[in-house]
Amino acid sequence: MYVIIASGGRTGAQLAQMLIGMDHDVRVVENRADVLSRIHRELPTETIVEGDPMEMHVLELAGTRQADVMAATTTSDEDNLALCYMARTVYKTRRTIARVNNPRDAWLFDRKFHVDVAVNQAEILSSLIQEEMSLGDMITLLKLRRGNYSLVEERIAAGAKAVGMMIKDLPLPEHVVIAAIIRKGEIMIPRGVSVIEPEDEILAVADQDGAHVLSDLFSSPPSPKHGGGRML
Repeated sequence: MYVIIASGGRTGAQLAQMLIGMDHDVRVVENRADVLSRIHRELPTETIVEGDPMEMHVLELAGTRQADVMAATTTSDEDNLALCYMARTVYKTRRTIARVNNPRDAWLFDRKFHVDVAVNQAEILSSLIQEEMSLGDMITLLKLRRGNYSLVEERIAAGAKAVGMMIKDLPLPEHVVIAAIIRKGEIMIPRGVSVIEPEDEILAVADQDGAHVLSDLFSSPPSPKHGGGRML
């Protein structure tokens, strides 16, 4: 995959290092002298294109016409929007990704400016906090397919609804797959007749709604509420 990264700031440089480590073809476009001095020590020289990423002849030099992805990671929301718009309309770049610096500008980062993916750190953090709070003891291990699915893990509580049930009898939504059972340190391949036991660790792939169903099945039952009785 051929990726253009507009800006060699900390975000752009780390993204470049990760993509290079995965054997992708990367070009980082940067014109600030202090940043260039740093990234020439961090990145292979052939990946660096010196010039203003807002200049079309510089984008041409970087090979934007052949790029699969434009990642606009500058510190200016206006520039990131313009870069995504140019990448799609002028260079026909297949995918565009833009960094959102000011969360108040996030509403602009949509199809109007040809932004396929907007990376809004405030929104990502709030979503993660909300998700973790709503899933109780369930742990999200990995996000899949742009965050629509997750690989999750949960230890079965002693009084959980799923204890004693066979996997085939669990009321699981369509988009939930039990991937593995870890019992007493041993990994078991789940079968339809596999019975859920307390202290099992379950690995599953689920969408957000499915993760909530799993959390309800696997977690401790709510404590009974004691009403205020009347003394006779």
